[in-house]
Amino acid sequence: MQCPTCQNTDSRVLESRSADTGKSVRRRRECLNCTFRFTTYERVETMPISVIKKDGSRELFKKDKLVTGISRACEKTTFTSEAIINFVDGIESQIIQESNKDIKSSRIGDLILKGLRKENEVAYIRYASVYRKFNGVKDFISTLESLKGTAKNELASIL
Repeated sequence: MQCPTCQNTDSRVLESRSADTGKSVRRRRECLNCTFRFTTYERVETMPISVIKKDGSRELFKKDKLVTGISRACEKTTFTSEAIINFVDGIESQIIQESNKDIKSSRIGDLILKGLRKENEVAYIRYASVYRKFNGVKDFISTLESLKGTAKNELASIL
């Protein structure tokens, strides 16, 4: 590892610990030449995943796009930014486990909707309205009724 101040490649590790909920290792290092201390992160390199869009085009999977979309859906709800990051990490893990290299964008959207439905109904409706391209009030009402029906079924199974 190269020192950021003197560019020397000799350093020693002072401390190592898990970071990003176990997905990376954080290391505190000290340069053996100038004694400058710096932090490095080590994580597993995964094969890039291609997202197959509705029009058939492909683009690389970008976690930031999920964070942005879900953050918009969760504005003014009880969903914290930390909860959003954890939620997206879970979605990303599911995508990595399910796909070899390619995944359809519709599958990603379905995973997000399934998770949001359990976590926050308002965020679910907001995300669904964009993802499913709601055209009017009827689309909102039918989605709300399906949520209402699910809630009744869950309540009946508890009682």
